[in-house]
Amino acid sequence: MIRKLFFICSLLYLASSQVLMASPELAAGHPDKYTVVKGDTLWDISETFLKSPWLWPEIWHANPQVTNPHLIYPGDVIGLVYINGQPRITIVKEGPNNGVVKLSPQIKATPISTAIPTIPLDAISSFLSSNRIVDPKELEAAPYVLIGREQHLITGAGDTIFARGDVQGAEKMAIYRSSETYVDPDTQEFLGLEAKSIATAKVDNVNNEVVTLSVIRSNEELRQGDRLLPTEDRVINSTFSPSKPDTDIRGQMISVNSGVGNIGQYNVVVVNRGERENIKEGNILAIYKKGGLVRDPFTKEKIELPAERAGLLMVFRVFEKVSYGLILKATRPLAVMDEVRTP
Repeated sequence: MIRKLFFICSLLYLASSQVLMASPELAAGHPDKYTVVKGDTLWDISETFLKSPWLWPEIWHANPQVTNPHLIYPGDVIGLVYINGQPRITIVKEGPNNGVVKLSPQIKATPISTAIPTIPLDAISSFLSSNRIVDPKELEAAPYVLIGREQHLITGAGDTIFARGDVQGAEKMAIYRSSETYVDPDTQEFLGLEAKSIATAKVDNVNNEVVTLSVIRSNEELRQGDRLLPTEDRVINSTFSPSKPDTDIRGQMISVNSGVGNIGQYNVVVVNRGERENIKEGNILAIYKKGGLVRDPFTKEKIELPAERAGLLMVFRVFEKVSYGLILKATRPLAVMDEVRTP
């Protein structure tokens, strides 16, 4: 789809100016070769070679002679080559440690864990595998925690808890707590309720409406009223491909994880655009800050200054009406309600 869009744009440009659109522009001072090291991300490497890192798929040349031509590992040597006169980036030498290791906690994980990720996974891990956006009615109808063994009101990993409700024969349940409600700042449309992941528990026994569970993992202490939902059988993808959205996106960052004031690099934000706007995992969005208002000294009118580009984010998880994104670059402090656009 990206290649198709790129081709259509090229034809339109040719029709108006008779000038052929060039390949993605290389970064100033780019190297001819780069050896991948542990801790690198695909985004870092893309920035090393390209002025617009999200155009990486346009210039990446998957070499079929290497073990896995679509994944990059520490020790691999990335080289800039020219094919039919056009610059391409490819693996010119494989590193020594391209083994295959799979991790499977409560959810299926893919692809290979030793390959370098696109973005820092430690910044988004809980949002990849745990937190989810739900309808409030779904959470209200779900089973809920009654109490811990020996009447403990607060429990955690290793404890036994009792819950009430229908677990529908599930062997494991995820435990959530109602968190932030998201509303579109312009239309006031309800966008979803964030269910914050608290724990995972194994179902030990069901006695009518009372369910006995053993807490396997917990991020924080469980409380009375926390809700139980079936664990998601969802594939986790840790190697997003940086891409430009297929459509013209205009939205806003409506929330930031941890409620910090100024938003900076590697903060997780919520964007008020999702699947229905054709947002996809890996999409890059440019962030713009409003220019503010200034009074005309002669007419006394209030004039709105143009918005200025101030950063980039990558979408890493998409729901129907909202998405989670990771701030990859911030040239100035960002804030909730800053605009996001197709770059």
